[in-house]
Amino acid sequence: MWFIPVLAVFGGITMVFYLLKFTWKCWCGFKEFVLSEYWQVDLKKYGRWAVVTGATSGIGKAYATELARRGLDVILIGRSDDKLQMVAKEIEKQYGQKTRTIRVDFTDSCSIYSAIAKELQDLEIGVLVNNVGMTCTDHFAYFLEIPNIEQKITQIIRCNILSVPQMTRLVLPGMVERGTGLIINISSEIGAQPQPLLTLYSATKIFVTYFSQCLHAEYKSNGITVQCVAPLMVSTNMTHNMKVNSLVKSASGFVHEALNTVGFSSYTSGCLSHALQSAALSLLLPDWLRMSTFFIRKLRNLPSTRKFDSSI
Repeated sequence: MWFIPVLAVFGGITMVFYLLKFTWKCWCGFKEFVLSEYWQVDLKKYGRWAVVTGATSGIGKAYATELARRGLDVILIGRSDDKLQMVAKEIEKQYGQKTRTIRVDFTDSCSIYSAIAKELQDLEIGVLVNNVGMTCTDHFAYFLEIPNIEQKITQIIRCNILSVPQMTRLVLPGMVERGTGLIINISSEIGAQPQPLLTLYSATKIFVTYFSQCLHAEYKSNGITVQCVAPLMVSTNMTHNMKVNSLVKSASGFVHEALNTVGFSSYTSGCLSHALQSAALSLLLPDWLRMSTFFIRKLRNLPSTRKFDSSI
């Protein structure tokens, strides 16, 4: 029976370890989502201009508007010139900040980046928000059920994956030269774990997450902050403008909270509600259940009018 006291000591040490770990996580969450509301980073310190891709609606428009509210001039990038002009006029009228617009379609070939580079030349880009993205379908579907699959594969890889490093390479040299800069990459909770029936989209979002984390590790010593934002449900056109409640955030409300987390976390759910939901999902929906045939069949039978991500 000599081993009983040893086991008791080992159990006590383990309990203390996990208690300290839990306490540390709670403190980090408190700083990230509560204290950050009163202790915000001055985003103007990164530079005069902010660049936002996919800036004509939803989360992208909300980022452009919030950045202007916080004193930055904004470069809006999107594929609809009319919508770009409308958002630009709203920002200039409401906040008095300067705006520029660049009309490109991120599903096009890589030639668009030379055009963007010319527009950004000689501008002090302090903030880049890589927000643009697209889904394959408006419902859960098997890979081979994706409409126009050959075209969609190319489009979603160009838009969701290729746009992130390509836009980053355009602005990062200037940030490194000045020794300061902020890059915000919009991923998704769907990219945090593999998600069957959203296979291609989920895979593109985990690329954004890994790219962000690795880039932050590489360049944080140069004064560059790279933050990955992985939201859950946000009321946008993509989610049919779902009713805002305790689980579903408005785009403007989400972005306000997400920008507050800059300087507190390099990977964030963006707001306290989504952070708690993410923690609950990791417990209630483990990988073995998510990847099971039973769960996949249940997802497949959900109505096609429901959408489950909001990152564009």
